[in-house]
Amino acid sequence: MHPVLAADKTGIPIHFVTTETFATTALDPVAAAFAKAQGFEGASGSHLLVPDSSGKLAGVLFGLEKSSIPSKDLFLVGKLAPLLPEGIYKFDSDLENPELATLGFVLGSYRFERYKSKPRGIKARLCVPDGVDASRITRITEAIAEGRDLINTPANDLGPAEIEAAVRTVATRYGAQCSSIIGDDLITHNFPMIHAVGRASPRAPRIIDLVWGDPSHPKVTLVGKGVAFDTGGLNIKPDSSMLLMKKDMGGAAVALAAARMVMDSGLKVRLRLIVAAVENSISGPSFRPGDILASRNGMTVEIGNTDAEGRLILGDALTLAGEDNPDLVLDFATLTGAARVAVGPDLPPFYTDDETLAADISRIGTAVNDPVWRLPLWKPYAAMLESKIADVNHISSGPFAGSITAALFLQKFAEKAKAWAHFDVFCWVPSAKSGRPEGGDPQTARMVYALLEHRYGG
Repeated sequence: MHPVLAADKTGIPIHFVTTETFATTALDPVAAAFAKAQGFEGASGSHLLVPDSSGKLAGVLFGLEKSSIPSKDLFLVGKLAPLLPEGIYKFDSDLENPELATLGFVLGSYRFERYKSKPRGIKARLCVPDGVDASRITRITEAIAEGRDLINTPANDLGPAEIEAAVRTVATRYGAQCSSIIGDDLITHNFPMIHAVGRASPRAPRIIDLVWGDPSHPKVTLVGKGVAFDTGGLNIKPDSSMLLMKKDMGGAAVALAAARMVMDSGLKVRLRLIVAAVENSISGPSFRPGDILASRNGMTVEIGNTDAEGRLILGDALTLAGEDNPDLVLDFATLTGAARVAVGPDLPPFYTDDETLAADISRIGTAVNDPVWRLPLWKPYAAMLESKIADVNHISSGPFAGSITAALFLQKFAEKAKAWAHFDVFCWVPSAKSGRPEGGDPQTARMVYALLEHRYGG
């Protein structure tokens, strides 16, 4: 069980109130008088610690939306986790979705304190509400915490080799097979674009390949972009854009977190996890704007900008993914600033031509509070990727539709998958929200797990 969760049911009560119901909430006279003196009215997201007659903590009041409107934030209860003093608490009122409230509370308790000389952590714990599966909450939150840790870790401590080590650790835990191809062996084994992007770094590029499950089960492949740090290459980023580039391996963290949930639950799929791990650095061997690269699927690719390296390594990885004719391929990448301009940091866009898959992704993402938004694979924009001297240019010829054209480029390498979707994730929370502390966040991982449960049996 997750250390934030408690099995007993005798915790300090958390009373959920609205502005409509607060006046009739059953409190002892001391607590009621204290709440009145503090001017507490049950506004949504507000909380108050109320004492008993001896001055000890008697309970917590927490405001929700009015009962006449649906909840706007299904993780709102997660706001409490860092605000409560040490102790064991319990939900003392009915909730619209106790599982998501519990999940939000545990996710909200996360802190990245690896580099703190005096870590403080969060001391509040929560009794598991009736009807909530503690093992499922633990499975999800531990996988998300590992993904957050990877994204938050600075590049001096997390390079391609450390990304591989993280995948191998998970593989060992669940009895999966794991292999890798490293450095110049990428050329020998026909991964030319991964090699080109990573060859300028002293930390060797690699492709990591994990396989788990019964080969007779449906084949599901998750592909993650693992750029440990992105300088932009010779098209070097300005300092403001480079500051958060430790998170450019966020796609790999998403894929690994989702894979961990799948394996931990024993879902009946043949799971494959492919991570292309590189550092996009600058040195003599750096690939250049205007270079023509070969790719694993045989296409030649003109380099329009070395700061668009993620789609290159994903191209080779997606080609590998398609070679055993999978039923479903999902790829994840911190790919374009255009996606952030379009939908902001909290709502990753996704792309697919499979209408049933698209509907499932949208519906399930909303249901588990891991939302996404579908954008179109608008075929006429493929003309923006034309090259006069190669089969394709890897960036568009103009300033428009950058996330769409990146997805169209990737689609050229995903043609052998029976169904495919691409997620252009941000993997960062700029300012803390309920259940989502500031920092790294493996967006879409929970949605993917729920999607695979839905499709292949929970």
